[in-house]
Amino acid sequence: MDRRAYLGAVAAGLGTLAGCAVEAPAGTGGTDPVTQSASPPVSTPPRLADVELPVPRSELTYAAPKDVFPAIVDPVFGEDWSGIEFESYGGAGKRPRLTPEDRIVGVVRDGEARAYPLRLLLEHEIVNDDFGGPLLVSFCQLCGSGVTAERVIDGESATFGVSGTLWNSDLVMYDVPTGSYWSQILATGIRGEHTGDELTLVPSTLTRWEKWRETHPETVVLRPPPESGTIDGSGPQFYATNREAYRNSAVIGVGKNDFSDDRLYAKRVVVGVTHDGNARAYPLTTVSQEGVVNDSVGDLPVVVANVGTTLVAYDRRVGNRTLTFRRVDGETLAAGGSRWDLLSGRAETGTYEGTVLRQANDVSQLYWFAWAQHHPETTVYR
Repeated sequence: MDRRAYLGAVAAGLGTLAGCAVEAPAGTGGTDPVTQSASPPVSTPPRLADVELPVPRSELTYAAPKDVFPAIVDPVFGEDWSGIEFESYGGAGKRPRLTPEDRIVGVVRDGEARAYPLRLLLEHEIVNDDFGGPLLVSFCQLCGSGVTAERVIDGESATFGVSGTLWNSDLVMYDVPTGSYWSQILATGIRGEHTGDELTLVPSTLTRWEKWRETHPETVVLRPPPESGTIDGSGPQFYATNREAYRNSAVIGVGKNDFSDDRLYAKRVVVGVTHDGNARAYPLTTVSQEGVVNDSVGDLPVVVANVGTTLVAYDRRVGNRTLTFRRVDGETLAAGGSRWDLLSGRAETGTYEGTVLRQANDVSQLYWFAWAQHHPETTVYR
């Protein structure tokens, strides 16, 4: 199917996408890096404690041709999207703009901040960046999850693309050097030469552009193609999405999905924290009702709170003290004689002024079914 036609079909409705989802046939989508009779199962890494590797091909779902969502490989950044104008499909002029309500995946490294708009991630799914080192930024609409990781394999930077297949309704990435398949949520190789290898996760925040820019006034933001180059050299897309339709529907992912954990509604938004073999999910509804949650995951003390629909989780240890936080107002926490900005985790006054709390969640907030499928032993904060 022509890539432009496919994107138009996806934008037209969920039914089209669901109709494309079948077991991956030989020779379609990406080239499957492992055949069914390949090497025997390997030992499973910590993130895949309950999964036998390599993941059987029968558990993968073919959702689209390889690279139909072309990963960004040469990103360009600016203060905003001003000055962008290009000819869209059909010859009509288009001037895309970011609104204050646009959602972004935000990353801070070495004191600098970058924003990756969902309007781009929904069309490209993966950004290969160099920001404090080789950085991979990805977003899976079906799981509602944004993941950032160091795109380093065996000590070398690697480019990642969209394989066109899904596992547990999650985006499956491939690395260009070997074609190995990787779970997006777990940032772990699941088939091919790098089965069992793990990328180093980098904390990120899923929030609104306006709030991110208020908290990080010096941030830059990813600009769309053709300024940013893609893996296949393709130009600008429509940047239209049916994300809201999917979120409000009863559909859980695409293709094979036997999710049955009813502790929460499947698409309840949660933020998950893992530590030393323990995992816990914090639902947005519960956190919002409590205002702030002081808790522990294993022996890791955490504080979880929200700004609107944005969930944050931090390690609440500062030096040799474990702080107990309370909510001051909509965007401020208090503890240890300081007031802390909720979105950035930075102490703005008092004893700890200038100190920044360490983010406790490796993956941004996501849907409950996606967290539970990849962390089946997780507990739920009640």
